[in-house]
Amino acid sequence: MAHQHKRESLQALIDDALAETPSGRVVWVALSGGLDSSLLLTLAAHAIQRHPRPLYALHVNHGLQAGADDFEAHCRRLCSRLGVPLFVERVDVSLSGGLGLEGAARQARYSAFQRRVACGETLWLAQHRDDQAETFLLAALRGSGVRGLAGMPPGREWQGRCLVRPLLARSRGEFEAEAQRIGLRWIEDPSNADESLDRNFLRRSVLPLLQSRWPHAGETLARSARQAGEADALLDELAALDLQRLGGNPGQLPVAALNALSLPRQRLLIRHACRSLSLPTPPELRLAALMAQLSARRDAGVRIDWPNGEARIWREWLYLLSPSGPMPEGGRIDWDGLAPLETHLGRCDLTLRRREGGPAALRLLLRQGGERLRLAGRGSRDLKRLLQEADLPPWERGRLLVAWHGDVVVAVLLPEQKRWLFVAEGWDAGPEYH
Repeated sequence: MAHQHKRESLQALIDDALAETPSGRVVWVALSGGLDSSLLLTLAAHAIQRHPRPLYALHVNHGLQAGADDFEAHCRRLCSRLGVPLFVERVDVSLSGGLGLEGAARQARYSAFQRRVACGETLWLAQHRDDQAETFLLAALRGSGVRGLAGMPPGREWQGRCLVRPLLARSRGEFEAEAQRIGLRWIEDPSNADESLDRNFLRRSVLPLLQSRWPHAGETLARSARQAGEADALLDELAALDLQRLGGNPGQLPVAALNALSLPRQRLLIRHACRSLSLPTPPELRLAALMAQLSARRDAGVRIDWPNGEARIWREWLYLLSPSGPMPEGGRIDWDGLAPLETHLGRCDLTLRRREGGPAALRLLLRQGGERLRLAGRGSRDLKRLLQEADLPPWERGRLLVAWHGDVVVAVLLPEQKRWLFVAEGWDAGPEYH
């Protein structure tokens, strides 16, 4: 067993993780300046001597405490000594979103990751087995389902980037022993002693008490999280199969077929569909309200909303969508027909140009009513009648953007689906329009 432990030292695990990273791919290490991330960066810097890869460190300065600049200075010294380029992102942590201090800081940190780490690159995080045990307990105490209990995965795709926790299976004690062995210096975060923060309370008071009775509590809790992760992956496969059977469109599900599933599978599929659409999943009470509407008699359209998401039922279909953002000041978007188009419902990579001639000065306005446009082979048509013929849900009719060239309507955009609904005679729209 001693030989096995030596073979799988922390350094060996980092060497293996780096060797498995495609040659030439940039690897970033999230560096706070504490023990865990300082050790991870040090081991990674040693490993690139054997497995050359571009290696960078990223420090996020939250500015939340007086010693924030000391952490940044330590990170600069460490990176200078290791010969690793350091990038610093300073962030403002807003408490207005109702996430609490820890949640808001995490949100600001991940926004910084997204700004600095490019798509296709890899970001290493320094969490370990004890962090995983704490995450499992927090999730259980919050009443989370299987996905929450699964905690942190060893690796996952995130916003086009690869997030990896190469030392997640090892304990905090192993980190401390390795740091002492190599003479590593780090900064202790004074906020770690603040037991008013849930994670610190678990780390400093609860887990030591559990380990006094069950010495391997951290390891077994982390194992439970890993097993929950496997169960969650299987449930995701089941939901994907159900989605395919119901037509494959996560934004539009047939109510009758959805009601044919058991209630747990209905809930599972709706959560899966929301994640497929990059929507937050509805909280338990909002999901319960939606489930009640699915099985009730409906004489009018149904709308259930939650932060950054909403569901509507119309003509026996369940629609899952993002709430509409504000239009630009003045209620119009000026556009040349070629540049990426930023709308109140996100970016649309579309084009619109005159068949005879180049770019045109266009303005896009929300539909007001009374618009007409000339369609090839059909002549001038009333937009209201065209929308009725297209059987468009009523809320989408209010979100339409009408493209004007001068005082002439030349196209109608459905920003919800990022596609053209109608294009006037004499105009070409891309990337596809039929």
